[in-house]
Amino acid sequence: MINRGRFSLFAQSDAEYSALTVDLVRGSTVIDMLGLLTLDFPKLSAWQIEPSRFQPADFQRLKDSGITIFHPAVGYITGDICTDSLRDVTQWNTFIAAHARQFLRVDGPADLERVKAQGKIGIVIGQQNSAHFRCVEDVDRFHGLGQRVSQLTYCRNRIGGGSSDPRDEGLTAYGARIVQRMNQVGMAVDISHCGDRTTLDAIEASRKPVLVTHSNCRALVSNSRRCKTDEAIRRVAARGGVMGVTMVRFFVRAAGPATIEDVLDHIDHVAKLAGVEHAGVGSDVDLDGRDIRVHPKRKSDLDGIDYAKKVYDLTEGLVRRHYSSRNIELILGRNFQRALCEIWAVQPEAHRHIS
Repeated sequence: MINRGRFSLFAQSDAEYSALTVDLVRGSTVIDMLGLLTLDFPKLSAWQIEPSRFQPADFQRLKDSGITIFHPAVGYITGDICTDSLRDVTQWNTFIAAHARQFLRVDGPADLERVKAQGKIGIVIGQQNSAHFRCVEDVDRFHGLGQRVSQLTYCRNRIGGGSSDPRDEGLTAYGARIVQRMNQVGMAVDISHCGDRTTLDAIEASRKPVLVTHSNCRALVSNSRRCKTDEAIRRVAARGGVMGVTMVRFFVRAAGPATIEDVLDHIDHVAKLAGVEHAGVGSDVDLDGRDIRVHPKRKSDLDGIDYAKKVYDLTEGLVRRHYSSRNIELILGRNFQRALCEIWAVQPEAHRHIS
């Protein structure tokens, strides 16, 4: 419904968006580098095990969100992590294959272009803990199955330290070999949950851009060790990496009300500190929010937001803050697209055996 150059896009919502916002979202390859199809994991498991349970209305809701490519990674941190990670990747492959007319597994640079042109939704398969790499050869094994992003640590493992660990001794010698192999086969190194020292060590060890798929700025949330320091953000940018800003309340503001305006403050900070070419989106939430299922006793969602239309709200805010159309397109996806293309470019030595 059009009203004086404003669009009402969502049923049962009074929200209206400018024509520019609508054009920017619909014309962009919007990449959410920690975007979940659903945080209702029993539902997701049912979709993957019995793909027919995923209905056309479920797909349409994802399409209506404006997001073109989701990176729906989760982190396994206990039990048989390798087996659980293998099952996760396998189930994503089953789901995508069963819905090939609607979804595309994003394996390389060409897919980043193809998914939008084909009107599909792209899935970047990743993991939020690299403990499933029991040996260097496991990097090749999981890459062959379709994994294209791996967060080095969720909490301390053989590779390095996590942000929640009381001590972070940095990237280990084994971790450096894992980073090297990921560079060679074309798998993105994600440092979102890494401790401060491991974060800096991983950036230094990598010959390719390193990603922060989902984190925010510690300068704005001083009590969060999960948020990244200015030094880390600058170093990520200096190597060509991108930082995806999240929409989870306790990474957006330390206390008090937290709204989309506070999320925009984090994008402003990254842009001013390191350049708009290094800011992106990694919402770390689905289209319903976290409060109902994930943290029923801890408010995780922003105030006054409907996560189903979060990309439109974010874009409208960027327009309001006078970002140019080009820079909004960069933030919505082109920055991550550029970095992923560089990361996924396979080097000739990738096929050599690494002992």
